[in-house]
Amino acid sequence: MSEITTGITIGGAGGAIAGITVWILQYLNLQITKSCHKRRIYNWLKKNTENTNSMKFRSTRAIASWNNLTEDRVQYICSIHKKIYLSTGEIEDLWSLYERGER
Repeated sequence: MSEITTGITIGGAGGAIAGITVWILQYLNLQITKSCHKRRIYNWLKKNTENTNSMKFRSTRAIASWNNLTEDRVQYICSIHKKIYLSTGEIEDLWSLYERGER
């Protein structure tokens, strides 16, 4: 009887450790992917809005197209990035590295 209890305990502990390990690896993968997408979008915006006054803001669709991401992913990444700002002008869904005024 004690061998069965020991086996169940070892199996339960092993399963718990495996479950926690899988969760940690998934979380790390998500964070690394998010970081890569943030860097890719920021660098693209920096390159494509820096030298032109007429193109200070770029649309979600343009960013998604050039960076091979979905529009939903671009909206999410731009909304959580500290250095990317949403346009407050008449045209919606535009993003820039330049803030319009004091916060």
